[in-house]
Amino acid sequence: MPTVADIYYHPYQQNKTDSPPIVLIHGAGGNHLYWPFEIRRLPDHRIFALDLPGHGKSGGRGLQTIQAYALSILDWMAALGFHQAVFVGHSMGGAIALTLALKHPEQVRGLGLISSGARLRVTPAILENTASPQSLSSALSAITSLVFSRNADPRLVELAARRMAETRSTVLHGDFMACNTFDAMESIAAIRTSTLVICGQEDQLTPMRYSQYLADHIPGALLKIIPKAGHMVMLEQPISVANALSDFLATIPYHPGHSLRHGN
Repeated sequence: MPTVADIYYHPYQQNKTDSPPIVLIHGAGGNHLYWPFEIRRLPDHRIFALDLPGHGKSGGRGLQTIQAYALSILDWMAALGFHQAVFVGHSMGGAIALTLALKHPEQVRGLGLISSGARLRVTPAILENTASPQSLSSALSAITSLVFSRNADPRLVELAARRMAETRSTVLHGDFMACNTFDAMESIAAIRTSTLVICGQEDQLTPMRYSQYLADHIPGALLKIIPKAGHMVMLEQPISVANALSDFLATIPYHPGHSLRHGN
């Protein structure tokens, strides 16, 4: 799979220029595989599932702020040659998508915010335990216990924990530090792009009230609550999330050539 501007990405239908690019942004300590097959290969859409800097197969180091991650994505887009995209972000990825919509609205065609919030405070224990490789296992255990619902397949939980354990402790800690300082509570009312908010009904990390706040304060935002799912809603209920995204994307007008600098 290709790497551009130090960002590895998994493309699907990359040359399908009659639909807008859909950029999938994973959450803290994640990689593109946190997006299940059903979402990475949405029918009739061109999808780009990223590994953020320092994550998965991407080069470089993890970054320390949400804004820095947003700028890295803009550099990647410029290298690929497209100017606008629909950004779908999970958790920290949602914060990155929100930042793009607030700071660079001309480059945002639409927003999908999954298990995210306008502010993402992190508990002091997780911040402390991710700061050192010696205490990382305690942090991973705490995180894993919070991100899935009681209905989750134990094999899915184990796989997700194993993938997060592959992330360097410095990268994971930087991600949570970036989340902890993110706060767009007073800004999101200025967003004027089509927005879908998705939340698992049993989300313990970013509870439904976080998503409700997004839906209440972003003009015209739609809220979809998925039952029997926690923070990793897209892994627990991939078909429901894929269907919600497909319905939402069908509402976004797109005119080929208007948002592209040149073909990709």
